[in-house]
Amino acid sequence: QVQLVESGGGLVQAGGSLRLSCAASGSGFRVDSMGWYRQVPGKQRELVAGFTRGGGTYYPDSVKARFTISRDRAKNTVSLEMNSLKPEDTGVYYCNLWPGPRSTYWGQGTQVTVSS
Repeated sequence: QVQLVESGGGLVQAGGSLRLSCAASGSGFRVDSMGWYRQVPGKQRELVAGFTRGGGTYYPDSVKARFTISRDRAKNTVSLEMNSLKPEDTGVYYCNLWPGPRSTYWGQGTQVTVSS
């Protein structure tokens, strides 16, 4: 059974930084095809960073040059470094497969709040 546990969120002022972590566990699960998603009340969950099949990374324009996704295969963790945070980055952040997140893999997420 796969379990994804996010951590590292918090309250930060605009312009600040946070580093989120996602610990993955489960027989045979590898952090190869993973992404970070953001959920804002009233809106659909959106991808904010992901690893492409070719080994690269993808970021939507809204976070490009500010967010960086990384992984540690030995520890089976995925991280998200977030810099120059903006109030619109506020939301609950989750990790999951990308593409094709699985509904049973969603964890509790970690809350990020950016104050102006």
